[in-house]
Amino acid sequence: MSAPEAPVIRLRGLSRTFPGTVEVHALRPVELDVREGEFLAVVGPSGSGKSTLLNLLGLLDRPTAGTYELGGIDVAGLGERRRTAVRGHLIGFVFQSFQLLPYRTATENVELAQLYVARDARSRRLRAVEALRRVGLEHRLDALPPTMSGGERQRVAIARALVNRPRLLLCDEPTGNLDSRTSEIIMELFEELHRSGQTIVIITHDPAVAARAGRTLVMRDGELGSTAETPA
Repeated sequence: MSAPEAPVIRLRGLSRTFPGTVEVHALRPVELDVREGEFLAVVGPSGSGKSTLLNLLGLLDRPTAGTYELGGIDVAGLGERRRTAVRGHLIGFVFQSFQLLPYRTATENVELAQLYVARDARSRRLRAVEALRRVGLEHRLDALPPTMSGGERQRVAIARALVNRPRLLLCDEPTGNLDSRTSEIIMELFEELHRSGQTIVIITHDPAVAARAGRTLVMRDGELGSTAETPA
């Protein structure tokens, strides 16, 4: 019998403390495995530590203690150059504020996400178009973000996150700037991506968004717990 595949995310005692007159324990030691193809939501109020966890998972910050394995790679102690390479190849980000360049077309915004991987210009464009088609925007390839709806801009952002075919999709309040109908469309897209095998972690304060995931973790005062499986 073959050994089980290592989880996409494995955290052991991962924590983050900010020094000061009074130390702030933004994230207390976390033990967590996220399996390949899992759809996980992390919920909690503002100031609970969700953003700290996201920054650590996305290699945007370093832990104070503990280990973090991403796709079997121990990334907690990597140098900046190697961390940048791992982040570009293994992680896709979707943010609440879209973070698109307004003077670049949808296709160009998605192309820019590939600059840290070794591909020629033609390949970058073909993959950008493929990613935009995957999120239903084949009719908006040359549109500029200011001419697009909020839902369209978020779909461009999702295409940008997917274009390098990451092992992990990290989403920070991805429906926070959208109305309820558009939020529903975006969550249906995430569910479709999950069914295709994409590993997704969503950070949210919205219980309705969390309910769409397969598993929910609750964060409070820097501690992660209260796991629940969402019924099929």
